[in-house]
Amino acid sequence: MKRRISTPLRIGEVAIGGNAPIAVQSMAKTDTRDIPATINQIKELEECGCEIVRLAIPDKEAVESISAIKKSVSLPLVADIHFDYRLALTALESGVDGLRLNPGTIRDRKQIARVVAAARERGIPIRIGVNAGSLPLDFEPAIPLADRMVDMAVEQTKFMENMDFNLIKVSLKAFDVPTTIRAYQMIADKIPYPLHLGITEAGLPQAGAIRSAIGIGVLLYQGIGDTIRVSLSAHPCEEISAAYEILKSLGLRQRGPTLVSCPSCGRAEVDVIALAEAVDKYLRKVSKPIRVAVMGCMVNGPGEAKDADVGIACGKGKGAIFRKGKVIKTVSEESLLKVLIAEIKKIA
Repeated sequence: MKRRISTPLRIGEVAIGGNAPIAVQSMAKTDTRDIPATINQIKELEECGCEIVRLAIPDKEAVESISAIKKSVSLPLVADIHFDYRLALTALESGVDGLRLNPGTIRDRKQIARVVAAARERGIPIRIGVNAGSLPLDFEPAIPLADRMVDMAVEQTKFMENMDFNLIKVSLKAFDVPTTIRAYQMIADKIPYPLHLGITEAGLPQAGAIRSAIGIGVLLYQGIGDTIRVSLSAHPCEEISAAYEILKSLGLRQRGPTLVSCPSCGRAEVDVIALAEAVDKYLRKVSKPIRVAVMGCMVNGPGEAKDADVGIACGKGKGAIFRKGKVIKTVSEESLLKVLIAEIKKIA
C-alpha cells in the first residue's frame, strides 16, 4: 500500500505524519479533576502501548489539574476543549502538549484566533476535530453529511493558515462507517496535514472493535491516516489492544504477540476454543511480537500456521508442537497448555 505523506509535526516527543509510524491514541475515562485516578489510568495506558492521551476538560477545575497530572506522567497530553475557548488558553498555559478543538462547538472566530495565537507562540499543535453529531444545523444543511464535515474542516484549516499557523491535525469522525470513510477520502487530497482516524461512539468492545476495524482499516489500507483511536465503551486499554490488532493485521506495526487459532470444527478432538483462550490469557503478559498458533487438528495444523514461531496442532488425546511449520515434539492432551507455554517462554 502507498501511504499518503502528510506534513510532520510532534505531540510532545511523538512524531506524527511524514514517515512516522501510525500513532496509537486513547482518552482517559476518569474525571480529570480526580488527579490521582487520572494519573493511574494514564500510567496503565502507557503500559499497554498508548502513545498519546487525551483529557476531557469540561471546566476550570479540570483544566487546573493538567499541571499536576503532567508532572507525574510521561505520555503527551492533549486537552479536549468544547464550548469555552478560555479553557484552551489555560490548558496551553498549563503545559499541555496538544489541543483538540471542535469547530462545531466553538464557532466565534475571535475566540478561535486567540487560541491559535497562543498555540503558535508555544509551538503547540491543534487538532481540528470535526464530529458528525456536533455540526451546526445551519452549516450547509442541504449537502451530504460527509461533504459538510470536510467543508467545515477545510474552512478551519484555511482560517488557521491565514494566521500563519500550520501545526494542524484533522479528524472527521462519525458513527456511520461509510460516511467516515468518504469524509477522509475527500479531505486527503485537499489538505497536507496529518489525519487522525476513528469511528466515534463505536459501541461496546465486540461490535465497536468490528466497526472500527472496518472504518479505520479501509482507510489505512488506502494509505490514509497518521494516528488512530478505537473508541469503545470499555476500559481504554481495550482500545489500545484493538488499535494494535488493526495495525498488525495490515502489517503496519507490530507490538506484542499475534495469536493464530482455528475456529474449531467437528474434526477437533480437544476443546480448541478453551485452549486458545488460555493461551491468549498468557500472551497478554508477553511483549515480544511473536506469532503463536493453536490449531484443532493436523489437517491444516502446521501447514496453515507455518509462519508461526511456535504452535500446536491437536489430535485425539495428544498434540504436536511445531516451530515454523516443523513438528518438534508430541505431547499428551493434559500437557498441551503447559508445554506450549514453556515453548513460548523460550522465544519470548
